[in-house]
Amino acid sequence: MSPHPVVQAVIDLSAGAIGGTACVLSGQPFDTAKVKMQTFPTMYKGFVNCFISTYKQVVRNLAGIDSETKLSDVGNAVAGSFASVFSSLVLCPTELVKCRLQAMHEMEVSGKIAKGQNTVWSVVKGVLRSGGPLGMYQGLTSTLVREVPGYFFFFGGYEFSRSVFASGGKSKDDLGVLAVVFSGGFGGACLWLSVYPIDCVKSRIQVLSMAGKQAGFLKTFTSIVKYEGRLFLFQKCYFRLKIIISYS
Repeated sequence: MSPHPVVQAVIDLSAGAIGGTACVLSGQPFDTAKVKMQTFPTMYKGFVNCFISTYKQVVRNLAGIDSETKLSDVGNAVAGSFASVFSSLVLCPTELVKCRLQAMHEMEVSGKIAKGQNTVWSVVKGVLRSGGPLGMYQGLTSTLVREVPGYFFFFGGYEFSRSVFASGGKSKDDLGVLAVVFSGGFGGACLWLSVYPIDCVKSRIQVLSMAGKQAGFLKTFTSIVKYEGRLFLFQKCYFRLKIIISYS
């Protein structure tokens, strides 16, 4: 049964409006670059250069800064923290596989899983089989809870350390290799000291979910504190700091 003519007209009008809006939104950036190239052909090296330059200009305008503005130490820390939201989307699946492979022997010995899942591909297949593509994001909440504050302290600690070294009137860009290396190590130490307990919870969730449904972040965190004590969350933190120092 066909709809009433008035209803059909509303549907057609709405569909046309939505389609037109989508067309404008998707084509406007390219049209802007086209107009710039048509009116100032010698100002840009080509379409790609024009598009990128326009994009940077828009971003700077929205942020309220000009090309000479430099972020403060806190600004760099906030920027790094915000960027970690996107890096978490990549880190979560890879760390899921990494953690499961690292604890595979213990999971087999304890009888929680059958033997044979000892390769990257076998772990990936097992995850996809049990949870589909979204199964690769088990522990995403924990990863976000770790990365967002962690990288605030990492970039904050790194920039703070560089500022201390540059306090004699030097520019941060003119610091020597040792100062930069130390600053990187200091930032890494700040990161892990602030998020190691969260990393412990994340690893527990990602590994034990192999044996079945695992509780979420808050329940897992509460369970560890209740039955294993608060200090358990900081176990091996000393060794993590030694690794950071050795790399520095």
